[in-house]
Amino acid sequence: MRRAGRNYVGLWPKTPGRLLGIGAVRLYQLTLSPLVGGHCRHVPTCSEYAYEAVAVHGLLKGAVLAGRRVARCGPFGKAGHDPVPPRTP
Repeated sequence: MRRAGRNYVGLWPKTPGRLLGIGAVRLYQLTLSPLVGGHCRHVPTCSEYAYEAVAVHGLLKGAVLAGRRVARCGPFGKAGHDPVPPRTP
């Protein structure tokens, strides 16, 4: 579940690792992201993707997914809708 223009709003376990990861992403969004500007070629943006990936998959797997996503943002990467994969049991 997503709302337009901001972070994941679905239910997720508030574990210490997830809260640490979410806090790091929010700190980036509030401080550095305005300086970088709105140049993301994906929907959701990379920071919103990282927020959702950590919330859904946990700190470690979410960080790996976010790192892969940032690596795809190069000049030869694709653009468009790139959602976080669903959690598999």
